[in-house]
Amino acid sequence: MLEIDSSRGEGGGQMVRTSVALSAVTGIPTKLTRIRETRPTNGLSKQHTTAISAVAMMTGSRVEGNTVGSSELTFYPGNEEHPVLKMDIGSAGSISLVLQAVLLAARRNKERLTMDITGGTNVMWAPPLDSYELVLFPLMKRMGINAQLDILGRGFYPIGGGHVTVTVDPVGKIAPLELNALGNLKYIKVRCFIQHLSERIAKEMVDACVKTLGDGYDIDVEIKNCAGNSRGAGLVVVANYENGKLSSNVLTSRGHSTEQSGIDAAKDLLQEMDAGSTIDVHTADQLLPYMAMANGKSSFVVSRISKHLLSQMDTLESFLNVRFGVERKNDGYHFSVSSEGYP
Repeated sequence: MLEIDSSRGEGGGQMVRTSVALSAVTGIPTKLTRIRETRPTNGLSKQHTTAISAVAMMTGSRVEGNTVGSSELTFYPGNEEHPVLKMDIGSAGSISLVLQAVLLAARRNKERLTMDITGGTNVMWAPPLDSYELVLFPLMKRMGINAQLDILGRGFYPIGGGHVTVTVDPVGKIAPLELNALGNLKYIKVRCFIQHLSERIAKEMVDACVKTLGDGYDIDVEIKNCAGNSRGAGLVVVANYENGKLSSNVLTSRGHSTEQSGIDAAKDLLQEMDAGSTIDVHTADQLLPYMAMANGKSSFVVSRISKHLLSQMDTLESFLNVRFGVERKNDGYHFSVSSEGYP
């Protein structure tokens, strides 16, 4: 039985999601203690219990302690495969955070996995599902992992109710991903999503974003007026290079003008582009588990090392035979991930 102190490092839900998924993949029974002990709300939340239940359901695993507020969890991995999942997180619990666990656990699947999920698609403190579609999934595809996502309805805080379908093809050997240089910039994608709000809001955000990005870029603007029970709006901005992608995102909020939201998204992207990064810091910690299971050496450059990235490294080393290297240079932190592949 592998025991993991979940208060280490970043101390949040990511360690829980990654540990449960890797327990299912490797077959190592795992006990998690002190879950989210350092957070204002301790223990498991609804989105954590949903992710754990989904991984257990798809793999025929047994779980103890999977209740909201629980500070300890024991996961006994199973040997079954259930390729169809239907989940309702409730309210605006993040779909993207649930997918982090489920997608990783799908490493062992022999059949196509199909998921139908209801919850939050664009919420604070979680990656927007648009970044999965536009950034994460295309990079995973280069590693031999084919995942597709369809946003049928948006879910914003506090109502949620977003509706998403996701499919993941069976994964064979995972190829390493070397992102040492991005090459030439091809174009910048600006996606604005809006639901049950004035179209003026979308126009103001997009205009402010495009103006802040400045001249000299080929900019592709997409405005998605969506259906769903909740209301909200935001931007995802992606710089598409020859060899990779960098992204930023923002949600509208009270006390923050729509113009400022567009400005913030553009400035965040420009900062990543100027920093020498070959992958943005939020995408890096999501790709790291797949690099750790790839057959060979992966590499990338980030502008800073987040606590999430450090926690991922710590967790992955507990389950897999993987070596990480980090070197600070003028253009950022150069990471290497060396693995013989799993399984």
